[in-house]
Amino acid sequence: MDFDDVLKAVGPRLRAIRRQRGVTLADLADATGISESTLSRLESGRRRANLELLLPLARAHGVPLDELVGAPDTGDPRVHLRPVRRNGRTFIPLTRRAGGLQAYKMIIPGADPRADPELRVHEGYEWLYVLDGRLRLRLGDQDLTLKPGEAAEFDTHVPHLFDSADDKPVELLTLFGQQGERAHIRARTA
Repeated sequence: MDFDDVLKAVGPRLRAIRRQRGVTLADLADATGISESTLSRLESGRRRANLELLLPLARAHGVPLDELVGAPDTGDPRVHLRPVRRNGRTFIPLTRRAGGLQAYKMIIPGADPRADPELRVHEGYEWLYVLDGRLRLRLGDQDLTLKPGEAAEFDTHVPHLFDSADDKPVELLTLFGQQGERAHIRARTA
């Protein structure tokens, strides 16, 4: 596919993404600051795509710029995750989409027996699944120890704290919804 073909395919791809997400041109204009007429011309191919238009659209849709322009696959199947370290913990983001439910692999070092961290409260909803080690979950008045294969979910308005249950690290998967989104699990029926 040559450069002109790539640019011609951007408009229909933008329209498909917007419609798939149930977003109107007016909603998208409000979210991006791009006028409805410009968005309409871009989707119909009467306006050429440029970074000034594509970057706010990628941000509003929560997709990588590559997805908007239909960039070819690099052939490298590996996912390159960039760990973030915060307060001694390592967070490895597993989702690339901004907003909505976020997934992380988290590694918490062994607990410091002298530390007495405070329970926290914040917006959101959290789901945890222990991969390795033992996780101490303090949730309101409850003090639980979760082992590999165990999971917990809770509203983060409830005072909470999770840490390693002993002096060894704990690895877990966590799903977090800033706006209180919950994980929906569907079971197949026979």
